[in-house]
Amino acid sequence: MKIDQIILIIDEVGYPVLMAIGMGYFIWYVWKYVTKELKPKISASHKTLIKLLDQIRMLDNDLIRLQQKVNTVIEYRKQEELKKQGKKDENINTSRKSTRK
Repeated sequence: MKIDQIILIIDEVGYPVLMAIGMGYFIWYVWKYVTKELKPKISASHKTLIKLLDQIRMLDNDLIRLQQKVNTVIEYRKQEELKKQGKKDENINTSRKSTRK
């Protein structure tokens, strides 16, 4: 479009009407871009995000189970050490009693 044509259009319909038409075109262009370009990408990203969240939940559950197993092993070892310590104490006590007689 030449400048003369633009001036003629402004002169015929008026500046506010021309700007309203321009704004309508801009809104249509943005809407088209959002629905054609962005919406599919956002949907794909949303699906990926859901998969990642599921994996994080699974890992969290695995960590909880692993921590419970580690705690069980630590508690079992402490009990074993206490049993060994108790047997040593019994042996020491019995040997002291036998030496006193």
